[in-house]
Amino acid sequence: MRIAAGFKAHSGWAALVVIGESDDGLVVVDRRRIELVDPADIDWAKQPYHAAENLSPAKARQLIERATAAAKRIALKEMRAFIKRSHDAGHEIAGCAVLVGSPMPDWTIKQIRSVHVRMHKAEGVLFPAALIRAAADCDVKVVATPEKALAANADTTRTIAALGKSAGPPWGKDQKSAVLAAMTVLKEA
Repeated sequence: MRIAAGFKAHSGWAALVVIGESDDGLVVVDRRRIELVDPADIDWAKQPYHAAENLSPAKARQLIERATAAAKRIALKEMRAFIKRSHDAGHEIAGCAVLVGSPMPDWTIKQIRSVHVRMHKAEGVLFPAALIRAAADCDVKVVATPEKALAANADTTRTIAALGKSAGPPWGKDQKSAVLAAMTVLKEA
């Protein structure tokens, strides 16, 4: 089956929904929460800029670089696991979509730490960027999909609702957005 994945990242984790095209239409192939931080580091790694807020500039840089490297490493591990599960099931991966927010200016760590809202912005960019990098490193077509650009018409909304009904809970905004983004990948492939 041709499949596409949709990822909706949060601080330290992401919702993953994989859909495929069958003779009967779209089906949910996989749906799960993936962790993007080591469990031992969860207290600080899911919000590294906040954790570094009161550190010296050198220690802040070290902590943020460590968190960024860990997010990239774990995202790569999760992407490889998605690919392996898909290939083991005999699926052909058309690609994946990673939902992203608005782009972040090229701020330095010092500039980010100086304004609280910038820390939120930087952390909101960190995990989707790690997933995008992981897909590219695994040679999986990846589409960075601006979440604000997602728009569903009535037919698409009904399809997403039917997919949710067949998949069961949880089927919230994260899963619906991830499916909508994955649907665009399947249409383009």
